[in-house]
Amino acid sequence: MTIRNIRTQFLHGLANPAWVCFTWFGMTAGISMLATPLRFSTPTVTRSVALDLGRVVFSALNTVEFVALIILLIIIRTSHLARRWWWMVVLLAIILVAQSTWLLPELAERAQQVAAGVEPPSSIAHAAYSTFELAKLSLLLALGFATLSGRTTNSAT
Repeated sequence: MTIRNIRTQFLHGLANPAWVCFTWFGMTAGISMLATPLRFSTPTVTRSVALDLGRVVFSALNTVEFVALIILLIIIRTSHLARRWWWMVVLLAIILVAQSTWLLPELAERAQQVAAGVEPPSSIAHAAYSTFELAKLSLLLALGFATLSGRTTNSAT
């Protein structure tokens, strides 16, 4: 295998949205499904500290997810896959915007109330965030495997 072939394969791989989907999936699943539940089960971490740490971590994750979304939009558009996969990317964008404009601010406010010693009233925010996380993870896997499987060429072209 020559350097030119390796370079071509590398560039071809970068042009496939699967790597963005699987990287994004891994970050989100690792934080949402593993790190967060473990943080609340650690006996030496208080609820207030766990909530404050969660607020910081999920804010950072949200920023990284927007970067991933932008990269995904660019790859989908430049690889001529927009017609076929645009709807999935739009759903990912809607979920991400809902999380960052509605759910994360509400959950951050609730965390601040708990840290101040006030138990906030019940809310659907955690359930909605979890539901959106599962939908986002499902979309990322579906899009990643669909584009990885070679079904990336548009048959209309």
